[in-house]
Amino acid sequence: MIPGDYRDMLAAIAGSAGALTGLLFVALSVAPRRERDLGPRVIRQVRAAAALLAFSNALGVSLFSLVPGTNVGYPSVAFGVVGIAFTAAAMRSILTSPAAANHKRRQLSLITLLLLIFGTELIAGIVAIAGPISKPPDAIGYALAASLILGIGRAWELVGDIDTGLMSSIMALAGHGPAVQSEDSAAAGNEAVTESDVSHDS
Repeated sequence: MIPGDYRDMLAAIAGSAGALTGLLFVALSVAPRRERDLGPRVIRQVRAAAALLAFSNALGVSLFSLVPGTNVGYPSVAFGVVGIAFTAAAMRSILTSPAAANHKRRQLSLITLLLLIFGTELIAGIVAIAGPISKPPDAIGYALAASLILGIGRAWELVGDIDTGLMSSIMALAGHGPAVQSEDSAAAGNEAVTESDVSHDS
């Protein structure tokens, strides 16, 4: 039996995950298709799948745990195994892809975070199943909250066309990121076209 405070937390996580999943589909359907700054195709596919899996993980564990009489450990273990299997498949796809080395290095943080989240979920779920405890391990709640935050970051990469990694963000703020450079190049190109048009008219 899940205590009342945990039920409130799971209900809040489930509501947030459901709303964010819906917004993700809406945003992807209306966002412009600009693929030049998002890296190779396999990287974009991994990012999209990671965002959807992160939201689905938080939503699924929360909803199944809210079913009366359900031990929160069972959905945690199930989604933990699925998440680790996805992470292994994603890492294999990235390593075997023809993408440049810098694109592969940027995905290390994503792989590490996914392993931490789903590994924590799996271990905490096993603990919840094995031992008679009065309340679920706090680690499950932390893992679900981290899963939501990770999904938001991956979704922003897809919709906002930028890399949300720490080093990429620092480089962008310093004016050396790929997004800034591409925008500067485009602005310079537009100015050159404008000047040539003015010279031609003269």
